[in-house]
Amino acid sequence: MADTSKVTDMFIQTLAQIVGKKNVITKREDMLSYCGDESPTSTPHYPDVVVKPANTEEVSRVLVLANAEKIPVTPRGAGTGISGGAVPIHGGIVLSLEHMNHIKEIDGDNFVVVAEPGVRLMDLCQAVEAQGLYYPLYPGEKGAFIGGNVATNAGGMRAVRYGVTRNFVLGLEVVLATGQVVRTGGKYVKCSTGYDLTQLLVGSEGTLAVITEVILKLSTPPGLRELLWVPFTSLRQAIKTVPEILKLGVPVIGLEFLEKDIIDMIEGYIERKIPFSEYPAFLLVILEGNSSDEVYDSANKIAGVCTGNGAVDVYIPTGEHSKRELLEAREKMFPAIRRYDPIEVVDVVVPRSRIADFVSRVKEIAIRYKIPITAPGHAGDGNVHLHLMGRGVAAQEWKDNVPKMMDEIYSAGVAMGGTISGEHGLGYEKKKYLPIAMDDQRIDLMRNLKKVFDPNLILNLGKIFDVE
Repeated sequence: MADTSKVTDMFIQTLAQIVGKKNVITKREDMLSYCGDESPTSTPHYPDVVVKPANTEEVSRVLVLANAEKIPVTPRGAGTGISGGAVPIHGGIVLSLEHMNHIKEIDGDNFVVVAEPGVRLMDLCQAVEAQGLYYPLYPGEKGAFIGGNVATNAGGMRAVRYGVTRNFVLGLEVVLATGQVVRTGGKYVKCSTGYDLTQLLVGSEGTLAVITEVILKLSTPPGLRELLWVPFTSLRQAIKTVPEILKLGVPVIGLEFLEKDIIDMIEGYIERKIPFSEYPAFLLVILEGNSSDEVYDSANKIAGVCTGNGAVDVYIPTGEHSKRELLEAREKMFPAIRRYDPIEVVDVVVPRSRIADFVSRVKEIAIRYKIPITAPGHAGDGNVHLHLMGRGVAAQEWKDNVPKMMDEIYSAGVAMGGTISGEHGLGYEKKKYLPIAMDDQRIDLMRNLKKVFDPNLILNLGKIFDVE
């Protein structure tokens, strides 16, 4: 097992020889930003040392050293996750990839971009768009690193049409715990050659290898985008409309549902009103198309379905400023909710047809335990983002009841054919609930894979599941 007692002065000096003294942090007061993530319940865990390599060779040399001494290593990107995946719960080394932030190539002929893991999502999108190309995924956090998106298989609002991060990863360069550099995949879109190691590594949360380069698939940018903001008199009525919208076959890229309690929180945060905010429930529909005729025709079809299912109105913002304001309001949802600490975040995904049933079940659980729950989500892919709200709840009642509620919520989602995380990952905060979604046989299979990739068990120890 990993051992932090070997992080001696001599060990730290050797790290400094590899990455440079200025790229090694040992003072506790300088480490705080590397001790947690955006999880609302995250407790800071201090590493023994933070190391910031500049390239794959330095990553490899650091891992060779750590593996020899069996010292835990926590790979870290921007720290924007909310499951504790990049938190050094066993101390040791935080391997921050923030200096590996270069876009190595934008290949327009093959529609790919090759990037280091520390490239921010917003920078990658801007760079490829400047070349007339398009990376369509938008998990919701512009400052997230590409490496973190890959490590967690991030999704987001556009998954209805484009899928999640794994659908765009064509190849990887990774460093194993032993320091061995491995390349998987390449600039091609088809492969039937052996096991697909690329897809195994996507979503593995840094437990199998450290990502040092990513090859991502690109496309051409859409011609136009349109938004529809649709108020309903009940959430069930809104969610019931979703399958009918999807059956139209129109180019929907995002389909969100929200309730009034969330809208009220967002309005308070952004200090401006959102159209029709007096109604109980809403759908936000995002369309893309190549021409104005295509987009307007699609919008009219969706509007017809919504009004036929009891929508109060269909608001289509005019002008890019109005569209941007509406999207930004949705993007501010999590920081708006964060102001109501304590909160707990749940990321269940169920079949789209069961969203209404699942949300109803969750509301029953909330009433029984007398702890409010908000329930926005990605209606188009069944990903429901629940927030247990603790403001006004007695501290002991919160402490006693939240774990019971989480267990019931996850069990309800799995019973409806879903699973416990759609895009946030498990990290260390949600790993205790994994047995609800997977039997011992599958968990043991993953443990055995972990031991093959990481025989001394140093990489992101204590994440997803425990290994001894």
